[in-house]
Amino acid sequence: MVVADPDYTVESSLHAAGARFVIGCDEVGRGAIAGPVAVGLAVLDAAAGEHPAGLRDSKLLSEKRRETMAPLAAAWARQVAVGLASAEEVDRLGITACLGLAGKRALVQLHEAGAHITESIVLLDGSFDWLTPALAHPPRVTTRVKADRDCSSVAAASVVAKVHRDRLMIEADARYPGYGWSGNKGYGSAEHFEAIARLGPSDWHRRTWLRAPGA
Repeated sequence: MVVADPDYTVESSLHAAGARFVIGCDEVGRGAIAGPVAVGLAVLDAAAGEHPAGLRDSKLLSEKRRETMAPLAAAWARQVAVGLASAEEVDRLGITACLGLAGKRALVQLHEAGAHITESIVLLDGSFDWLTPALAHPPRVTTRVKADRDCSSVAAASVVAKVHRDRLMIEADARYPGYGWSGNKGYGSAEHFEAIARLGPSDWHRRTWLRAPGA
């Protein structure tokens, strides 16, 4: 199947409708059983120009290609940020609330770096707005299914967030050896579940999620 590259068409329409900035937004690690959930943001304006050649949704790129693309995507955007919510927070608050919490933390980073949040519209991947309920004074948010595939701002956010989270999992693998996080990045492979059965869960595991497939 041929997958088209993302473009800036949707973002351009949002600029034309009055948004000075578009903030592409995507989450990474929603379905993992270990490690944080991450939300990436990428701020673009109407003068963004062509995105880096080869930019795509992070799921469509190899790990090596993502590592190469992440700094290019960050340099193309005006600003980028990645917010996190920990495994303990996922257990305590639930994944939807933690997506909002991580998104809020990323927006705070942008605000502290001087981003004009009130003049922006957030373009969020998916059909459900989990960001607005987490914010006391939310910016405008619009959702779009497959925005990470079709919209270059969201693809950039996806790649930046994925690389950031993957690096955290690789670093954590050295502190909590045996779970294979350098390879599985905290997702629930059969080998990962076998390691949990052998070693027990770590502080980085989402303990409310530790049911093997079919259990």
